[in-house]
Amino acid sequence: MSIETVALSAYLIAALLFIRALAGLSKHETAVAGNYFGIAGMSVALAATVLLAAHVGISALGVVLLIAAVLAGATLGLWRARVVEMTQMPELIALFHSFVGLAAVLVGWDGYLSVERHPFGPAANVLRVQGTYGIHHAEVFIGVFIGAVTFTGSVIAFLKLSAKIKSAPLMLPARNQMNIGALVVFVGLTVWFIVHPALLPLVIVTLIALVLGLHLVASIGGGDMPVVISMLNSYSGWAAAASGFLLNNDLLIVTGALVGSSGAYLSYIMCVGMNRSFISVIAGGFGIEAPSSAAQDLGEHREITVAETAELLANARSVIITPGYGMAVAQAQHGVAELTRKLRERGVNVRFGIHPVAGRLPGHMNVLLAEAKVPYDIVLEMDEINDDFADTDVVLVIGANDTVNPAAMDDPTSPIAGMPVLRVWEAKQVIIFKRSMASGYAGVPNPLFYRENAAMLFGDAKARVEDLLRAI
Repeated sequence: MSIETVALSAYLIAALLFIRALAGLSKHETAVAGNYFGIAGMSVALAATVLLAAHVGISALGVVLLIAAVLAGATLGLWRARVVEMTQMPELIALFHSFVGLAAVLVGWDGYLSVERHPFGPAANVLRVQGTYGIHHAEVFIGVFIGAVTFTGSVIAFLKLSAKIKSAPLMLPARNQMNIGALVVFVGLTVWFIVHPALLPLVIVTLIALVLGLHLVASIGGGDMPVVISMLNSYSGWAAAASGFLLNNDLLIVTGALVGSSGAYLSYIMCVGMNRSFISVIAGGFGIEAPSSAAQDLGEHREITVAETAELLANARSVIITPGYGMAVAQAQHGVAELTRKLRERGVNVRFGIHPVAGRLPGHMNVLLAEAKVPYDIVLEMDEINDDFADTDVVLVIGANDTVNPAAMDDPTSPIAGMPVLRVWEAKQVIIFKRSMASGYAGVPNPLFYRENAAMLFGDAKARVEDLLRAI
């Protein structure tokens, strides 16, 4: 059996393991196994790639560079995985997506320098014999475009999520025309490059794609950032698939297609859950108008003490907890899990309501609660629990804001109008854990804070939950 056959067989096994990983990650109960399948698949893929590289007889310098790249990547990955907080996972993922995009750009440029730059060289002659010389031009151009958009878009997403720049959307005049114009120019440049491959159109498309990626994500507001992360995940998959075509690597093509299609489908599901247009989001705010900054008089809020909250919980028959990013920042999930256990021991029916985009990453809250050993069967999605709020005694809103905002249903002029939310205000009493009266990540005021059946419990969520445990 030849080395090429062994490598192809290993790639097939790795692809199947990646598919098993995706299947495992779709459920809490099998998520750990899914991670192990993914690790095994990547290990097989790396081993096969190294074996194939050794077989073709790379130079000593190539061996050194290969080892250095593997060690550098492994060291960086292990270090970041050990030190990153759960609240930093969204921006870390965005940063990793930027690496994938940059790699696709570099692979595309290498493809040009190896083939189109030397149209009568050995690599170009091989492609002519295979009858794929013209196809290679399109692969280079499209791969560079997708990679560059992914790179700068992911960098902007990282900066927004890490609060290094404002989360508000960048609303430039004629922004929609700019995006469409960039795509039209890209199509024209692609035809030019396929007919006459040259350096100038490649340089132009690289610059246009870098600017387009920056503008696309900068135009998306904080409320839609969870969708952006999923969307960039899809972009990075297609960038990897484009690199696979350039490198003639079947595993990269399959893996990139898996990531690209699953990311696109997840983005679509999230847009449906948020009543957002999928095209609007992926087009960088196409059709979204800037929110009004006019001040609103929402009335006076009411505060509640820990002792009063403890009494309400002790006398409650049913309690629903709706967590958000604030719970993650405060690392209050373990205290919340202990509070849940104590209330259930008293016979209180405690459940959790999870919005599809709670936090800044799909499934963020589910992972935090699973980490704190909250039983899976009491963690319910929005559609499963929304009709139960009206028959609930107490709702604890811990660090959530935009996902429980009644303006989404009551105010057609609100930037989040039409977005499905958890109808917590239908409960008899709502207790809102917050540090201040500030708006959420979307920057939209929340009328819930001023409702008659709502009260604010100010302070750090972890500290307030621990105070509640002592009081109960």
